[in-house]
Amino acid sequence: MMNPELQQYIKELKQSFRQMMDGSVAQSMRDKGLNYHLNWGATLPRLQDKAKEIKDSPMFNVQCSMFNVQCSMFTLYDLSIALWKENVRECKILATLLMPADEILPEVVDIWMEQIPSLEIAEQASFNLWQYLPYAPEKAYQWIASDKEYDQVCGFHVLSRLFMNHQEPNERGINEYLDQMLAALQGDYASVRKAAMQSAYRFAELGLVYERMAKSALKSINLELF
Repeated sequence: MMNPELQQYIKELKQSFRQMMDGSVAQSMRDKGLNYHLNWGATLPRLQDKAKEIKDSPMFNVQCSMFNVQCSMFTLYDLSIALWKENVRECKILATLLMPADEILPEVVDIWMEQIPSLEIAEQASFNLWQYLPYAPEKAYQWIASDKEYDQVCGFHVLSRLFMNHQEPNERGINEYLDQMLAALQGDYASVRKAAMQSAYRFAELGLVYERMAKSALKSINLELF
């Protein structure tokens, strides 16, 4: 059973989403087939601001006057886990913004991956959380080898961020990446093809040798990097 203080906090947090409501954004998402039990259409900058407000507040050791609950009864990890369970767009995005990357176990990451409801949440999880995992490379290579759309999207997005941070793969990683990247670019999912191509650009930016490898690989399927 959920901690009563945590339950109350989430209830009032969800009520605060009303102030961020953007009907046009929510309708646009519905038109694109993004259906959540609740979707207030809050923009990402507003959710990012909310996450910063939560992280910066003293709520975890003193009474939080904003919500009038004793927040020391739970942690950011507890809050993130509870938020993810809500079938509410804003809750799931906040969960990815608030979860401490060094605390979430690989087994929990696997559960969250299985429960990702949309491409938007897959991308937000990748940018807000997955790229910062201590075991991010391991998960990324696992995901790009999957046959699931969101797994592959997450995998290529995470690798893009790792490449941007100048994390160079070893020889085995290079070969696996290039093989999976080429397979993805010839696959059925437009979202995966886009993520894979973005990762190819980032891979090429690691240096001249990497650029040549990327160009050679893409040329084999009649694509050009630049």
